[in-house]
Amino acid sequence: MPIAEPYPELDELLRSMGAGGHRISEIDASEAGAGNISVLVGWDLELRRRFPVASEIDLPLPAPALAGKTLLVTGSGRRLRQLHEDPEAAIAGVRVHDDGLTATMHTSPRRLFEKLTSEFNSHLAVHQDQVARRGIEFQAVVHAQPMHLTYLSHIPAYRDTAAFNARVLRWEPESIVALSEGIGVLPFLVPGSQGMMQANVEGLREHQIVVWSKHGVMARSDLSVTRATDRIEYAETGARYEYMNLVAGGAAEGLSRDEIRAVATEFQIDSRWA
Repeated sequence: MPIAEPYPELDELLRSMGAGGHRISEIDASEAGAGNISVLVGWDLELRRRFPVASEIDLPLPAPALAGKTLLVTGSGRRLRQLHEDPEAAIAGVRVHDDGLTATMHTSPRRLFEKLTSEFNSHLAVHQDQVARRGIEFQAVVHAQPMHLTYLSHIPAYRDTAAFNARVLRWEPESIVALSEGIGVLPFLVPGSQGMMQANVEGLREHQIVVWSKHGVMARSDLSVTRATDRIEYAETGARYEYMNLVAGGAAEGLSRDEIRAVATEFQIDSRWA
């Protein structure tokens, strides 16, 4: 279900980014300056009041589907836990030019970062791909580093999407509802690299959350930043149960496949993981 009118204004979007960043920090998924958030906005936003400083930038990849649209993006090294305290210090508004190759970056005089997040290429590529494929007017993308999800991806047996979902989605009845598309698992790829960007784009076509093995996760939502962070929280909770069970020697059974299927049937969820 896409976001509906009346569309949120800039202040509301910045508050949502702050709330999402704070929650990511609360679940220990964003140590120090780790993690980043971007929001795609397809309607007109007044940026100059809060971000009056303008500069021209080259985009890290062609993004023709984003021409005329705006991205709100966190700056490199800024702490997600502090976004809500002073969003102008940590966020930029990036308005993509008609050529899809360049943009105007709007920032505040209180800006505390030199450049946009180092994962900007992955954020931009996901927005470009989803807009080109589905014509959406809004999307939130969140990268975080939740401890238990990341830990499991260090175990070779869990670096397989089918095995990962069978293990992580079995601990709560809510999991199959909240994560009906499952969790995609990507191999380890160098952060910020072309390979990481492409694998991430492909993974987020099929899933709304993917694990970057030995690194973290990225989640997307067509509704809000908090909905994207909810997906991370549900997945991390399942991974924490799985970790606890590993430590306990595998004593717990979790939900059976039949039980998961019964939940999906009750809530009319069509999922390959049920």
